Amino acid sequence: MEITYYGQSCFSFKIGQHYVLFDPFISPNELAKGIDVDSIKADYILLSHGHQDHVHDAERIAKNNNATLVATFEIVNWFSNKGVEKTHPMNTGGKVTLPFGTVKMVNAVHSSSLPDGSYAGSAAGFVVETENQAFYFAGDTALTYDMKLIPEQFDLDFALLPIGDNFTMDIHDALVAADFVQVDKFIGMHYDTFPYIKIDKEEVKEVAQMAGKEVILMEIGQTINL
Repeated sequence: MEITYYGQSCFSFKIGQHYVLFDPFISPNELAKGIDVDSIKADYILLSHGHQDHVHDAERIAKNNNATLVATFEIVNWFSNKGVEKTHPMNTGGKVTLPFGTVKMVNAVHSSSLPDGSYAGSAAGFVVETENQAFYFAGDTALTYDMKLIPEQFDLDFALLPIGDNFTMDIHDALVAADFVQVDKFIGMHYDTFPYIKIDKEEVKEVAQMAGKEVILMEIGQTINL
C-alpha cells in the first residue's frame, strides 16, 4: 500500500488503481507550501469531521478529480451545496463497500463544525479493509474505550493516530490506543502545524520505542509503502 503524506492529517493511499485521500488541509498549511494541490489525485475523499484543518481543500480536489466525497450526512450536504457532485453520506457504525475495499465509520471523541459554523454531525474515524490489509484512521480523537471494539471485528495491520496533544491525544494516549486496537506500528498525525500542537519528534520516537511500538513520523511530501 502506497501512502503519501501532505501534512496535518492529510494522507493519500494508493490502493490498487484507486487513490483515497483523507482530510485534505494543504494550501493554508505553511509547512506544506511545497505541495501542488492541483496535482493531487483522488478517486475518493474521506473526511473525519468538518473542521477547517481537515476539509479546506476538499472541494477543490473533489472537483479537480470528480472524486466521491465520503463523510457524515451533514458534511456531505454542505459540500453538495457547493457543487460537489459525487458523494456518499455515512454515520457512525455504518459500513460501505467501495471499489478499493470496505469503509466503516467508527466513533471519535471530538467536536465537529464546518468552516462557516454549520453543524457537521459527529466526529468520526474510519476502518478501511482492502483485499490484503486493514488500517484504522482515527481522525481527531481523545483516547476512548470504543477503540477496543475495533480488533473484535478487524485484524489491523497499522493505524494512523493523532499525537499533537491539546486538541487530541498525545503520544502517551496514542500508545494506549495502539494497544487497544492491537497494532505494533502506527503513523503519527495532527502535530506541528500550529504552535498548540508542536511536538518533540525525538522524544516521541523514544517514548514509543520504550513502549515497544513503532511510530512513523512522515515528512510532508514523503511516500512510503506499508
